Amino acid sequence: MSRGALQPSQQKLAEKLTILNDRGIGMLTRIYNIKKACGDPKAKPSYLIDKNLESAVKFIVRKFPAIETRNNNQQLAQLQKEKSEILKNLALYYFTFVDVMEFKDHVCELLNTIDACQVFFDITVNFDLTKNYLDLVVTYTNLMMLLSRIEERKAIIGLYNYAHEMTHGSSDREYPRLGQMIVDYENPLKKMMEEFVPHGKSLQDALVSLQMVYPRRNLSADQWRNAQLLSLISAPSTMLNPAQSDTYIRYIGLSLFSVLVGFILCHAALNSDPAALSLWKLALQSSSCLCLFRDEVFHIHKSAEDLFVNIRGYNKRVNDIRECKESALSHAGSMHRERRKFLRSALKELATVLADQPGLLGPKALFVFMALSFARDEIIWLLRHADNIQKKSTDDFIDKHIAELIFYMEELRAHVRKYGPVMQRYYVQYLSGFDAVVLNELVQNLSVCPEDESIIMSSFVNTMTSLSVKQGSEPLFVSKASLGLADHRELGKMMNTIIFHTKMVDSLVEMLVETSDLSIFCFYSRAFEKMFQQCLELPSQSRYSISFPLLCTHFMSCTHELCPEERHHIGDRSLSLCNMFLDEMAKQARNLITDICTEQCTLSDQLLPKHCAKTISQAVNKKSKKQTGKKGEPEREKPGVESMRKNRLLVTNLDKLHTALSELCFSINYVPNMMVWEHTFTPREYLTSHLEIRFTKSIVGMTMYNQATQEIAKPSELLTSVRAYMTVLQSIENYVQIDITRVFNNVLLQQTQHLDSHGEPTITSLYTNWYLETLLRQVSNGHIAYFPAMKAFVNLPTENELTFNAEEYSDISEMRSLSELLGPYGMKFLSESLMWHISSQVAELKKLVVDNVEVLTQMRTSFDKPDHMAALFKRLTSVDSVLKRMTIIGVILSFRSLAQEALRDVLSCHIPFLVSSVEDFKDHIPRETDMKVAMNVYELSSAAGLPCEIDPALVVALSSQKSGSPEEEYKIACLLMVFVAVSMPTLASNVMSQYSPAIEGHCNNIHCLAKAINQIAAALFTIHKGSIEDRLKEFLALASSSLLKIGQETDKTTTRNRESVYLLLDMIVQESPFLTMDLLESCFPYVLLRNAYHAVYKQSVSSS
Repeated sequence: MSRGALQPSQQKLAEKLTILNDRGIGMLTRIYNIKKACGDPKAKPSYLIDKNLESAVKFIVRKFPAIETRNNNQQLAQLQKEKSEILKNLALYYFTFVDVMEFKDHVCELLNTIDACQVFFDITVNFDLTKNYLDLVVTYTNLMMLLSRIEERKAIIGLYNYAHEMTHGSSDREYPRLGQMIVDYENPLKKMMEEFVPHGKSLQDALVSLQMVYPRRNLSADQWRNAQLLSLISAPSTMLNPAQSDTYIRYIGLSLFSVLVGFILCHAALNSDPAALSLWKLALQSSSCLCLFRDEVFHIHKSAEDLFVNIRGYNKRVNDIRECKESALSHAGSMHRERRKFLRSALKELATVLADQPGLLGPKALFVFMALSFARDEIIWLLRHADNIQKKSTDDFIDKHIAELIFYMEELRAHVRKYGPVMQRYYVQYLSGFDAVVLNELVQNLSVCPEDESIIMSSFVNTMTSLSVKQGSEPLFVSKASLGLADHRELGKMMNTIIFHTKMVDSLVEMLVETSDLSIFCFYSRAFEKMFQQCLELPSQSRYSISFPLLCTHFMSCTHELCPEERHHIGDRSLSLCNMFLDEMAKQARNLITDICTEQCTLSDQLLPKHCAKTISQAVNKKSKKQTGKKGEPEREKPGVESMRKNRLLVTNLDKLHTALSELCFSINYVPNMMVWEHTFTPREYLTSHLEIRFTKSIVGMTMYNQATQEIAKPSELLTSVRAYMTVLQSIENYVQIDITRVFNNVLLQQTQHLDSHGEPTITSLYTNWYLETLLRQVSNGHIAYFPAMKAFVNLPTENELTFNAEEYSDISEMRSLSELLGPYGMKFLSESLMWHISSQVAELKKLVVDNVEVLTQMRTSFDKPDHMAALFKRLTSVDSVLKRMTIIGVILSFRSLAQEALRDVLSCHIPFLVSSVEDFKDHIPRETDMKVAMNVYELSSAAGLPCEIDPALVVALSSQKSGSPEEEYKIACLLMVFVAVSMPTLASNVMSQYSPAIEGHCNNIHCLAKAINQIAAALFTIHKGSIEDRLKEFLALASSSLLKIGQETDKTTTRNRESVYLLLDMIVQESPFLTMDLLESCFPYVLLRNAYHAVYKQSVSSS
């Protein structure tokens, strides 16, 4: 480096380059946002689209940059009214343009200083200075090109200046220069070609030095493959050797833009230097679309051709451009496709080896950053060209495996972040144990070393020798020194290597951003989403789909402190995209799981008992040698055939679903959580929430409830399907670390309530409605009877056959299945609903009692006067209605006892010790216990399915009916029992009242009266604090005297089923915990009961 009038060491060139490069990125960000705002009708400054200002804006743009305010009062009158608002709202835009002008001034000043200092540029020697110099040229060029693309720039600057003049009486002081700059840079590249003539020598030197670096980076995939690029295992013996490169930027952070645009700015070099021409042509052939900033692109071939076609003697260069364009369009796509293909396998190998041996991250760190840089460049190339170029072959620009490449990049980034301390320790030792020694030798061997440089070099060596992890090192810019690096290349290369090693200690995160930042996807949202959809559609790629949400973590790295207002916009976009990707992944997994569950439910359905009938039938016929059916009828496949494989290559639909699910679950399970703009996303929680929603819908859907036809699935079949579903969901824990038990608890507990958390009906509400509105209603209509012997409701033969078989919904196994599904909470809701129906029947019964209160009052005290009772009985009204309503109550209570018994059986299996404790507690309540305490115990027992002397649910339901005074209510309750007792003889005249020993009941369900009378009496007299035993004794006396009276009747019609009705007294006593057979004997001779039983059994035998 030669010494001129200026002392380079005093100009702080490195610091200025660093600061201006950073400021240039900030200015690009602000100009980019202005361009996007002006291109969006919603975000554009309102003054540019205001109809009232339209003529003024057109006038300003036409006269720009001249200012004429005197002769155009009419056109500018509206401007006068809004001048203060214009100044306020356009200030940010205007002063951004002023900042661009100041940035341009600083860049030009620095470029002139560099020329005056005759700074030596060589990428292989003083890497940082050369790179920063080229970066500044590129940033400056990009900024001026982007500025020229803002169509509204003249309108904005002009409007602001006119408003300023109208307000302050003079133009803004920056306006003349700013206006001239805008005019000068209408065609920015042409202007800059003229501007860079003085800087041509420095720029050419810097660019030509790339010839040792750029061609190696631009090799084909085959050449990379032959060279075993990025492979750690190709030479096992050198695996632990540090990866060395004279210039690490040979692989990291080299801008294609700098080569192409740089040679346009110093185009004379293309005619004078063959090396420059070959380098430029190589770059032209590899790409046809360059990135200006973010998603703003620049078509290099067309722009270069337009510039050179007007320069004399450049016909050859124009032809070169056309040839290179044709080559780029024909071959670049396939070349980059093959590179991506190679990088996928190379990065996979690298990530796998480093995962197993993270210690290799130290010596092979260069390989990691090379791999990241290569992959990043290929992805960005594809993204840019797929969106902005007319392709000859679209296949080269659609990469369905791009997710895999991004995934391996993320894996390498994760390794670097996780094992950063390992790398730091390695390079601290490397710097102090090797680099310091080599640097010291180089310094000692310098033939000439000025005193200042000697002191600096000695300081470097001493610092590196005593280095520790806590200290770290600062990046070094040796290009400032007056020591001539051009004459000491080895020293420069060594310093480059040392700088790389210090970055491994101090700036790992910054290196990751520099080499693998893909925040550009933020500005290609449509392409980003399309790639994601393609990834999910291809089963082999779905395991890499997590790479898309992970990319959203990159987005905030593209923000800049000079444009803080865009942080929220980019942050919100990163959050919405990440949320959308994770949601779609969870939906896809949920759909696969649902398909698997459907298949498993079908297989489970084949194992239901109802499907074995045909097999049994065939076996029976085979034994009896009966030939049934057609000879050619195929034999039915037995369950389990699907598991028999003759060939491993045979793949079933379930196999495909499980494979696809395992791939996708790998992706969901890949990271426990990720941070996006200070928000934490947990992929597994997305899957959990989707599974909860789908499981809920599936359970309700599997009931197959049809409101129109009142059809519903049998509880046992639903339980089988739900268990099959749960088995599949439990297997998900093998794929992804989620708590599936939590899903079961959330969903199944909600199903025990009448509405779920979304306000939708549950299986509890569906089954409760069905049993009440369909099954029990048909019982009331006389189509179904309760058979105590079978403990089930059974269809009776009628003219109109029912659409369902009641027994298949109410037998022991079905009720147990219902209890399993609904649980104690659901069964409690079912009980409450049943009790509500009972309470409505009791309310109607009370009305009937009130209508007959006088007669009943007399009958209550006249039971020992048969003639008077007969006369009073004839005055009673609605006798049949009372018995029918009591029978309905009895039927409902019989159904409830079935449900309670089933619940007890289920809970005894699940919680036997707890149930036995509750049972013991209930059985040992002292008689003298306060009724409130006893009711609490009964409520606990009832919740466990245990039968109680007094039904707490019925007590609660009937308690809400109190309307009159307690005395009046008590009287009505007593008279209700009287009414039922004196009405019982009328049952003997009913044809359907015949007792059937086979079913242990009556076909018209009057045997349910026993349960109704006992339960209603116990509940009513508990509420009214009466003696249950006394009232039941009274009832028994009235009923027995009434029934004894029909024994004296001679009319066969009224006494046709007398014996069957007698048996009701026995049933009432057997059912009651308060009555005894001794008491019955005192009221009704047991010999009559014995004869009655003998008669009904004899009658059943003769009728059969």
